[in-house]
Amino acid sequence: MAERIPLSLVVITRDAAPEIAACIASASFAAETVVVDSGSRDDTVEVARASGARVVHRDFLGFGPQKTFAVGQAAHDWVLCLDADERVSPELADSIRALFSGGPPQAPACAMARRNRFLGRWLAHGEGYPDWNVRLFDRRRARWTDDPVHEHVVADGPVVRLAGDLMHASAESIEAYVAKQNRYTTLQARALHARGERASLARMALSPMVRFLRFYVLKAGFLDGAAGFAHIAIGAFASFLKYTKLRGLETRGDFANRNPPAGP
Repeated sequence: MAERIPLSLVVITRDAAPEIAACIASASFAAETVVVDSGSRDDTVEVARASGARVVHRDFLGFGPQKTFAVGQAAHDWVLCLDADERVSPELADSIRALFSGGPPQAPACAMARRNRFLGRWLAHGEGYPDWNVRLFDRRRARWTDDPVHEHVVADGPVVRLAGDLMHASAESIEAYVAKQNRYTTLQARALHARGERASLARMALSPMVRFLRFYVLKAGFLDGAAGFAHIAIGAFASFLKYTKLRGLETRGDFANRNPPAGP
């Protein structure tokens, strides 16, 4: 067996039994695997432990805080954060090994191109690829944001890009995918509302249009056929839904803050 790299693979899970073993196996170069589970009702915990992971339970805090907690459980300062339905491609694994071949990297964090599978097709354009994500970082010099959804890593210095793809091999149904977008847009709208942002008619109308034109036309999403069109169309609708929900929160707040009507 090749020598393990002094980094921790960190995965947050819930009901991920069909995916977690393959995820862990794809990063077998990691010296340690930590899985933070938020109450799976299937065999996720058992499968993860059988795959060599140390499993910690933590009730779900929101994606950003949950990942921050998970990173804090790692034994190594360098962490590779994956979702259960993601896989490190062989080329990306070679890039990570080369990065650590001369000792700990100088850069605080590394980004990798995530390739998304949608409707049975690996997307190669649009917002499906290359979907650059920072997933490998030194927790002393980089960290997850506290965003409850669409969290990201911020680093104290330049981020380097690695060769090779992070394969997002989601096998969820369209129904499950749309339901997830519904949940995510609710969390996004709440976060925007908490920051005092407003949803104007122009924002509700233009945001989905701009997103569709950017990814379907400018970034050639049309080359991915029906899968590319559906992926970007759902994303554009999610933009509309986010701002519509924000408008609903504003309306609800305005109604609650109104003075009661005068009595008869």
